[in-house]
Amino acid sequence: MMRRPTQLYALAALAGVLAAPVAAQLQVPGVGVPVPPVGRVLGEVTDRLDRTVDTATAITEREARRLLRLREAALDRLLRANPQAIERDSAGNLARHGELLVTGPDAASLAVLEKAGFRILSREEIEGLDIAFVRLAVPAGMSLAEAQTRAAALAPDAQIEADTLHLEAGAPIATAALPVTALAAAAAAPVEVKVGLIDGGTGASVPVAARKGFASGAPAASDHGSAVASLLRAQGLTRLWAADVYGTDPAGGSASAVAKALGWLAASGCKVVTVSLVGPRSALLEKAVIAAQGKGVVVVAAVGNDGPAAPPAYPASYSGVLAITGVDRKGRALIEAGRALHLDYAAPGAEVWAMDAAGKRKAWRGTSFATPLAAARVAAALAQESNWRAALDREARDLGTKGADATYGRGVLCESCGKKK
Repeated sequence: MMRRPTQLYALAALAGVLAAPVAAQLQVPGVGVPVPPVGRVLGEVTDRLDRTVDTATAITEREARRLLRLREAALDRLLRANPQAIERDSAGNLARHGELLVTGPDAASLAVLEKAGFRILSREEIEGLDIAFVRLAVPAGMSLAEAQTRAAALAPDAQIEADTLHLEAGAPIATAALPVTALAAAAAAPVEVKVGLIDGGTGASVPVAARKGFASGAPAASDHGSAVASLLRAQGLTRLWAADVYGTDPAGGSASAVAKALGWLAASGCKVVTVSLVGPRSALLEKAVIAAQGKGVVVVAAVGNDGPAAPPAYPASYSGVLAITGVDRKGRALIEAGRALHLDYAAPGAEVWAMDAAGKRKAWRGTSFATPLAAARVAAALAQESNWRAALDREARDLGTKGADATYGRGVLCESCGKKK
């Protein structure tokens, strides 16, 4: 069975960045994006990710671009493996094959599009957020990119986009597993705030209050989703709602699936939603995020692992979303960490111990696993006081330049969380 696209993406990108020498310079020459000041290079990708060697070699623009090339190569492999399910949109992003989304559609625009051969596949509404959208099939013989351009010209006032894909922001590293009982022994005091996660499905070994699928074959247990859920459980969060946006669908993780999952979680009363996925900007998902925030939901999202020259990660880059990066156990920024249009906090993202779908406890790496740890601190702060931001700022340890910065945000949270016990 083919690996999920998210795993291909994360592992290829991580292997590329760790193969190149990286150090403490704060800017990539000519790229104009911040680079984490790590001061050391992480070693072998296979089973020694946390063995380090001293270096003073500054990252170059060539090395940053090399990471982007590796990212594109991984996406190309995914596309070639699933040509009936995935294609590129007019901006080059991966998206669901042969489908366009029209958010808040008006009858006149739809009539024009239908006359031009765009067939309505479904009329849908995002639960709890009062957002309507229409799913269109592109005309026969027309690529998604061509159809997107044509539809925009035919209905310039309509909000038309492809249903772009979101990919996971972390993966396990090769190391010995620990017994399942070790995780239960490390659990923190219970936190009663309802928390939702948007990810792959969770395994039976990680109890959740409710599960729901938003892709074909969902909910289906996944290692990544199970790891995120087990980290939340270990921090005392027992009221978990798990939304699976992947299932067994090769085009899982679409913007519409993530938006519908967010609506379900908001309608279920979740006050914090953690998202360890990254993708391009989506008008539909952005509208859903804004609507959920209007209902008091705090959305916490990973900046991804595509390196400092990668495009801004979404949903982390949407206004008001808490963007989370990762640090290793010595407080050094992950050299593969991506970027968002803003950065709020950092949390441990290397040697983070969590369960896989089979209930085995493994070490994981990536901003995917920093994000639920930060989300747990948000939930704990909400349980104690209304000004959760002030509580987090008091807790966060300031690193890097004094005050908020582009490498650590407002500081590092939950530094002892997710350690090997």
